[in-house]
Amino acid sequence: MKALFGQQNSPGEEMTFVFQERENLPPLGDHEVKVQVRACALSWVDTKLLSEIKLKKELVPVGREISGVVLEVGSKVTFFQPEDEVVGILPLDSEESGLCEVILVHEHYLVQKPEKVCWAAAAGTVRDGLRAYTALHYLAQASPGTTVLVLDGASPFGTIAVQLAQHRGARVICTAHSLEDKQFLERLRPPVVKLYSAEDESASKSQLLPHKHDIITLLGVGGHWITTEKNLQLDPPDSHSLFLEGATVSFLNDEIWNLSNVQQGKYLSILEDIMEKLSSGVFRPQLDEPIPLYEAKVSMEIVQKNQARKRQVIQF
Repeated sequence: MKALFGQQNSPGEEMTFVFQERENLPPLGDHEVKVQVRACALSWVDTKLLSEIKLKKELVPVGREISGVVLEVGSKVTFFQPEDEVVGILPLDSEESGLCEVILVHEHYLVQKPEKVCWAAAAGTVRDGLRAYTALHYLAQASPGTTVLVLDGASPFGTIAVQLAQHRGARVICTAHSLEDKQFLERLRPPVVKLYSAEDESASKSQLLPHKHDIITLLGVGGHWITTEKNLQLDPPDSHSLFLEGATVSFLNDEIWNLSNVQQGKYLSILEDIMEKLSSGVFRPQLDEPIPLYEAKVSMEIVQKNQARKRQVIQF
């Protein structure tokens, strides 16, 4: 079997991707599940984070959001049995590449896939769903009557965040990168509120992201700014504005669920809820056409350069 791995020869160098022949799988652990992968979504590899938590290696496994069929279970596995359909996210320290026909996964990283949900949709939604749930439920406590601003609402993550915010009864405002994105957002029901008119189209392409001061100014009393910007610096005037509004800044790092086992039960409950919302139509992900395995290397290069506007999913 072949599996895809990322390789970075020196710091700052672009990651390259290579297929490696996979040796026979090791013996099945007591709590491990052997999964035949049916689909694997591609996400950007954060090499800096891997280095900071001492997980950087010569070859980094690629493809962590998987869906598939259980082939065999370990002697102490209680959640699954052969022929179960599952979905999950491989942990950061996993030695397994999700872009492989058969892999071993600890049972605590998987949940049941609803029968009516296709393989590609399950794998392509689970991570964006986790991020949106973490941001809107745990960090922002979005609820009916609140207003949520989603930057780049037509991105794969933005789309799921918009849909979850609407489901929770919030009023949603979005920014869009292009006319095509704007038209996509206008088709969402209930319709989201636009931040700019057609006359602003040319300006929006040159100014894709608002300044941090603009975001802080938009916050209401008791508001929350959820950001993935790990190097954010707040100047004293920004801090003073936050103080006057009683507002907060929170950092969204969806890897925290896998970096600590303390919240494992809560984490699995989130994944189950994501699948339920996908099955019921609350989540309608932005997926590209399924991609065959032999094109995974090229697709991963596009994802790593942040050039993909729809979620890329490899289907076996």
